[in-house]
Formats: sequence, C-alpha cells, structure tokens
Amino acid sequence: MLGPVILAASRSDRIRRLVSAAPVTKQVVNRFIPGESVDDVVPIIQDLTSRGLELTMDVVGEDITTPAQAATARDAYLELIDRLEPLQLGARAEMSVKLSMFGQALEDGHELAFKNVRPVVEAAAAIGTTVTLDAEDHTTLDSMFAIHEELRKDFPETGCVIQAYLFRTEADARRLAADGSRVRLVKGAYNEPAEVAHQHKHEIDKAYVRILKTLMDGEGYPMIGSHDPRLISIAQELAHRAGRKLDEYEFQMLYGIRSDEHLRLAAEGHRMRVYTAFGTDWYGYFMRRLAEKPANLRFFARSMITKG
Repeated sequence: MLGPVILAASRSDRIRRLVSAAPVTKQVVNRFIPGESVDDVVPIIQDLTSRGLELTMDVVGEDITTPAQAATARDAYLELIDRLEPLQLGARAEMSVKLSMFGQALEDGHELAFKNVRPVVEAAAAIGTTVTLDAEDHTTLDSMFAIHEELRKDFPETGCVIQAYLFRTEADARRLAADGSRVRLVKGAYNEPAEVAHQHKHEIDKAYVRILKTLMDGEGYPMIGSHDPRLISIAQELAHRAGRKLDEYEFQMLYGIRSDEHLRLAAEGHRMRVYTAFGTDWYGYFMRRLAEKPANLRFFARSMITKG
C-alpha cells in the first residue's frame, strides 16, 4: 500500500526539500491549494459561493514548535475572519482548524491550544459563522474532544471531525450524535497502527457506513466528508430513511477534487461545502492528499514526468 509510504514521506525533511524544489510542484499543488495568502483566496471564496457552494477554510501549517508560532497561526485565522466579515457570507464560509497549529503538542499544549482557539471561535461567531476542529492522529483526540466540549458550552455550533478508520470512532459517533453536535465524518488520512485503526479499504468503508448511519439517525448535524460516489449515494439513502431534509446534513469535498460533483450536488439542492486550504506551509497537507487517493499520486507523478 502506497498510502503509509507517502504519509511517512510527509515527515521527511529530505523529501520535503526534494518535492518543494521540483519545478512542477507549484503547478500541481495549486490544484489542491489555491493560494498562499488571504488576498489570493478571497476571489476563490467569492467565485465558489456565487456558484451555490459553501466553504470551510483551512490555513495550512502543522510544524509548530514554539508558543509564538502558535500565536501566529491564531492571528492568521483572525485575519481571515476580518476579511470574511464584509463579504457577509455567514455560515456559508466557516473555518476548519487543527489544534496542532495552536500549540497542542507543546508543553502544556492542551491549555495553550484552547487559549489560542477560543478567540478564533469567538470571532467567527461574531460574523455569523463557526469553526470545526479537525481530527489529527489518534494520540491527540482526547484533547481535541475535550476542547470541543468546552467550546460548545458557549458556542454550540462548534463542529468536530471523526475518522472512520479508528476503532474508537463508532463509540465517539454514538456520543456525539446524541448531543446535537456538528460532526464531519472522514475516512482518515494519518498513518495509524493496526492496534487502533482498520488497515484495509473494505473495512474502512464498512465502518464509514455504520458510523454514518449512527449520525443520520441521531440528533446532530452530519457532514459527509467523502469523494466516493458509492458512499455519497449511501449517504443520500440513509438521510432519506432517517427523514432528514436537504438542509439537515451536508456534503464536504476537497477543493480541486471532483469539482463537477460539487456543482451537481449543489444544483440538486444539497448543501455542498468545499474544504479550501491556503497558506505557505502546504507540504504536510499536500502529501496527505496524495496518500488518500491513488489517482492523486498518479496525477502528480505524471506531471513530474511530463513537466519536470
């Protein structure tokens, strides 16, 4: 399986330098990451929302080693919110955050991450939108869920992400579906050991469907994070069986992947949210996109051969 190999490469400084220096890299990265600054992405936001799509914005960057860097990450989100305010998009443009960017892995990281993320959630609420806490590797999840629970006391619309490949997720989904959370379900994109996660695609797909059924039958707001046509069809059927209206769940897909499907779902009346990342520290995000889907890797490799 190439996925674990690529995920290991995402932590290699040597491969980072090699990939970053390749002449074709920027062209390929632009498929998934449309800009490095807020100025770059504001026109993208306006274009996508004009087409009936919604967005969740992610400022990419994960290698945080100091509290000062964590504060810089916080300020990048606050700048984004300042630029979103005059667009008056409300919840049509929300934010996704990784708590590792806010200092979660540092000394006293749980408290530091909460201290940094709360002003972002407050600022988002002030312009009528919200924040979703992304899931990272399994060692970070207890902290993420605790911060999520604390934030929801004052900002109940704060969302979180759960990953179908982890064994723990079915229990997490039952807990979250019962209390009205906004929950994005994804397959998972970290190199997790067999002790904590399914290792084969068919096992992950079956777990995804079981968990999605729990979310659809619950009291929360499911967000289906998948590009898989079969899972999208199953999600629609489960929503129908659960008696959910079109505005009682949503689909989420990555910027640059299956863009025609984004528009098709929106045209059918579904809420369709595009996960749109931007920033200069793109390497880890980019490598996980390659690991998630072999077609992405083939696209990159073919570009390296024909353009390099």
